[in-house]
Amino acid sequence: MGREFLSIFDDWANTYDLSVAGVDQQYAAVFSNYDKILDEVVEHSEGNVLEFGVGTGNLSKKLIEAGHSFIGVEPSLAMREIAKEKLGDVEILDGDFLSFPAISESINTIVSTYAFHHLTDKEKEVAISNFSQMLPKDGRIVFGDTIFQSDQAKEQMIEQAKRQGYLDLADDLQREYYPTITVLKNIFTLYNFNIAFHQMNDFVWLLLAKKN
Repeated sequence: MGREFLSIFDDWANTYDLSVAGVDQQYAAVFSNYDKILDEVVEHSEGNVLEFGVGTGNLSKKLIEAGHSFIGVEPSLAMREIAKEKLGDVEILDGDFLSFPAISESINTIVSTYAFHHLTDKEKEVAISNFSQMLPKDGRIVFGDTIFQSDQAKEQMIEQAKRQGYLDLADDLQREYYPTITVLKNIFTLYNFNIAFHQMNDFVWLLLAKKN
């Protein structure tokens, strides 16, 4: 359910904003164009927004500033505490993509950045099936995440990271469940979404899905 990575995010919470700013050279390419990625997610969101993997609240802040009604879901207590300090009186629930408190408000857009890859491909399918039931016709899913065009492209990135001496990045790419475009396209199509992808940096793609 992605919670096997929870200790990593608890430990990372206090330095996460430095990482996304590019201070850690190993992950600089992963977080390249970070603000633009968040801005693109906000631009393609509409109505009431549900965000998974709030982290330290960077995307959340932009959504709120854009005038969206916002509910956040984040499994890491350390991350939630930092986000609440940053955002003030907003609703951030303890949960993850597959297990979260019931939400009474209607949701128009589901968003996430740098988080969906924590689910296995099977878990991704379960999540999208649930989201399809939550969203109305024309409801949206907007994700920014590391995605690969093929398994071969992923292996090439792993080998490149090793050659550069970026062993933490290489381990990350091998440990977590980074999907391919084909896998995601098949899942979203199965659950009645039209889907498009736009590459934002060497690792991250913007995923735009609209429910039929």
